[in-house]
Amino acid sequence: MGHTVYYRIKVERWGDFRDFLKRICEGLGYTFIDGNDSVLVIPDCSLVEPLEIKKDGEGFSKTNFIEPCHSIYLLILHSVSSFGSVSVWED
Repeated sequence: MGHTVYYRIKVERWGDFRDFLKRICEGLGYTFIDGNDSVLVIPDCSLVEPLEIKKDGEGFSKTNFIEPCHSIYLLILHSVSSFGSVSVWED
């Protein structure tokens, strides 16, 4: 337990990314909260922190390796590359 996913991103097409992520969250049954320069993804997995994605910058979320949320977070973060740039790492 205690596994964390970290990211550094720059989203160039923020509106497109937000629309894409909202659709993904609705399909997964996750809660999506839009906050202008950041979005919050709240999964239905217990012991997994919400994933806050900022338009530009760094962030992290403790997933505790709980599946499928851990892998979905990785997929969401790597999808940023279609809208800008991203680096993702874990520990």
